[in-house]
Amino acid sequence: MQMNGIAHIGITVSNFKKCNSFYRQLFEFLEMKLIYDTDEVIYGVGSRTGIVVKEASAEFQNQTFEQNRIGLHHYCFRARCKQDIDELHKFLQKIDAVIIHRPEEGSWARGYYSVLFEDPDGIRIEANFVPGKGNLDPTVTLPREVS
Repeated sequence: MQMNGIAHIGITVSNFKKCNSFYRQLFEFLEMKLIYDTDEVIYGVGSRTGIVVKEASAEFQNQTFEQNRIGLHHYCFRARCKQDIDELHKFLQKIDAVIIHRPEEGSWARGYYSVLFEDPDGIRIEANFVPGKGNLDPTVTLPREVS
């Protein structure tokens, strides 16, 4: 069986009020429609992608995201062109997002170009552009690092 991509990603945040504002701005910039909107959950959909943002249970609200803990490491949007990555970077600067790395080329795939940033809880989000199908082409293999 082959899946048709990922339908949605659910993010649990400690500070819903702060993250709610961030994600609303990001969804608007990415032309994602808010299809569910309550005091505890927002759900944005666009470009065949869904992102659900919800508040953590009270007992976990004092904790922070740790990228190397078991669970989510980061998630990545796929842009349609290299210029989209540059435009997203400008937008992120405008909303004072924490930027981990500015737009740069990477070795993950031929032509890989990305920006990496964090939401207010420190959850890492990437956006990349890869020409053609990139690593989504089943015939492509990643180069192996030599130890």
